[in-house]
Amino acid sequence: MKTNQITAPVHKQPIPLVRVKGSHREMGRQMGEAQRERIHHSVENAKALLQEAYPQLELTWDGAQIQSRKYLPFSEERYPQYVDELRGIAEGANASFDDLLVLNVMEAVTTDALHLTRCTSFAVNEEKTADGHVLAAHNEDWVPEDEDDVYLVHAEPDDEPPFLAMTYGGLLPNIGINAYGIVQLIDSVYPNDSRIGIPRLVVARAVLASKTPAEAIRKALVPHRAAGYNHLLVHESGEVYSVEVSARRFELLYAFDGYMVHTNHYLTDKMKEIEDEPEELISSRVRYLRATRLLHQSQVHTIKSLQAIQKDHVNHSNSICNHNVGGHDPLDREKTINALVFDVTARELHAAWGNPCKNTYHTYHLEA
Repeated sequence: MKTNQITAPVHKQPIPLVRVKGSHREMGRQMGEAQRERIHHSVENAKALLQEAYPQLELTWDGAQIQSRKYLPFSEERYPQYVDELRGIAEGANASFDDLLVLNVMEAVTTDALHLTRCTSFAVNEEKTADGHVLAAHNEDWVPEDEDDVYLVHAEPDDEPPFLAMTYGGLLPNIGINAYGIVQLIDSVYPNDSRIGIPRLVVARAVLASKTPAEAIRKALVPHRAAGYNHLLVHESGEVYSVEVSARRFELLYAFDGYMVHTNHYLTDKMKEIEDEPEELISSRVRYLRATRLLHQSQVHTIKSLQAIQKDHVNHSNSICNHNVGGHDPLDREKTINALVFDVTARELHAAWGNPCKNTYHTYHLEA
């Protein structure tokens, strides 16, 4: 399908950037104050989504709050600093902490029915780029109502490495790059061994504070986790891993050939054994194979070549650049709400707000 036949919202401005520093509570307050309107908007979106999906989920907002509170003690015991960060966001935005907790535990309390089935992540190390830099890319797909709530955070925590990360609404930041040259990209996967524990978003927030790839992997596998993402971890040294995680299992993939792609299904035999309804993840497999083919077509990748992959429409509407085409089912209405390319070596982020085929990439720097 020709790009000019595909419609998408056009953002005339770059993604907003918020600069925060201090304790986790202070940083949270600064995020909340700066993005108050977006945070409230994302809560209202989530309430409307649950109401719309009630026939399938049979879950009210009050019920979601009750369920999400069960995860709080696990987070407070292991990562009180990130619970503090979330409390700070609520305080700064003058929003309900219970509401923001639901947002950050949404995947768990809906038992993954709100599938994020179309995110795509990939990376190349210095052996496969034109300038010897390490590059990583991610298309973030979610419901179109939350696209306007996207923003970036440049953070300087008192006790952790500075980072530059993407988030939206009331979610803790987690997809980003830190001052130790570690990039984390996350893709939802769907294990059948989920349990009450540390929510996935809290685990991912902790990974962003890692100083080495080994530390990042250990944090992705923290005990008493509720479930798991795939964490695509990229280091400035050229080390590239995918850590496929569930509540009780994990498997590690390594970019032996300098390339890595991951979408929303498990790739390893060990993890496939516990994948929930794999036949529902055909779009993920199609995107994985397409991105893998495109990535392997070059040994001299650049920021521009990765951006070209992010704009790909083959297999539309299950394409890498995803458009909500005729999507009416509340549980299956995703689109690409931002596209990110990290130059890990240069500590740069090139970010397009909305579908990258229609929106301009803007450059942001991690200043640390």
